[in-house]
Amino acid sequence: MREAAFIQRNKARWERLEKAGEQLQGLSPDEASDLYVQVTDDLSYARTFYPRSNVHTYLNGLAGVMHRHIYRNKPQDRGRFVRFWAEEVPLAMAATRPMLLLSFAVFALACIIGAVSAAHDDTFVRLILGDAYVDTTLENIANGTPMAIYGSDNESDMFLRITWNNIRVSLITFAAGLLASFGTGLVLISNGIMLGSFQYLFHQQGVLLESVLSIWVHGTLEISAIVIAGAAGFTMGRGFLFPGTLTRMQSFTTSARLGLKVVIGLVPVFIVAGFLESFVTRHAATMPNWASATIIVLSLVAVVLYFIILPYHVERRSRALAPSA
Repeated sequence: MREAAFIQRNKARWERLEKAGEQLQGLSPDEASDLYVQVTDDLSYARTFYPRSNVHTYLNGLAGVMHRHIYRNKPQDRGRFVRFWAEEVPLAMAATRPMLLLSFAVFALACIIGAVSAAHDDTFVRLILGDAYVDTTLENIANGTPMAIYGSDNESDMFLRITWNNIRVSLITFAAGLLASFGTGLVLISNGIMLGSFQYLFHQQGVLLESVLSIWVHGTLEISAIVIAGAAGFTMGRGFLFPGTLTRMQSFTTSARLGLKVVIGLVPVFIVAGFLESFVTRHAATMPNWASATIIVLSLVAVVLYFIILPYHVERRSRALAPSA
């Protein structure tokens, strides 16, 4: 069946569910149960025959609303918190997978542009990072303590300030997707150019390895989270720009919910990153290289496992458990 015909045949039922809202007002328990079965059947069919369309994402949202209402008084709802982190966030990441690749590509390209620009223009780093920061860093390098800037503040104050700033940046990166995805792209480009020029400054001064083993103790989580937040922003922007066979509002709402789940899923990452930057990075210069490298590798492994590998397995399990059409 062609997708347009599939939507036309079932559109009235889906719109009835949308109008009923979260509480399924106007639906009897039996009718709600029957509609839930029908919607999950529609979802399974859409996943099978229209995998690249937004329609199965839209139906997944409808099915989720009905599931929460029908089973809200069941004992397993006490595991809602666990399901959110073990299923909902990974499924949202699975839905944003193509945008994650785009976000990474944009950020990586911006890093290269920043490094190349710094290599060919001595004033570029100062333009991006500011004279005060560059002068302080050069002074620290001359004194043999290139990472001293990370130990200049009180640990607790630094932790709260950095964690809040990281969460704020991720929310801005996501919300910028409202500007037809271009806003998200600009945030990624800005941060990428800053990182590229920043790292080139240390390379130019001959302390690149020391900077990597210090900065990336927290930067592995921090930068990964910004890229993932970029994927959430691009997902929301794509839902608005390319609604497919859904209405623009339906597509945008569904994509925005997916993106928001991803951003919420990043909050623990930013908390850990803030802790590492405030309490560990300042001591990285005196730590054995293997200790810093271990933290960096473990951080990268954790990001890959939770945000890339787990979503693949949860998505595959979800498809296997869905009712056949």
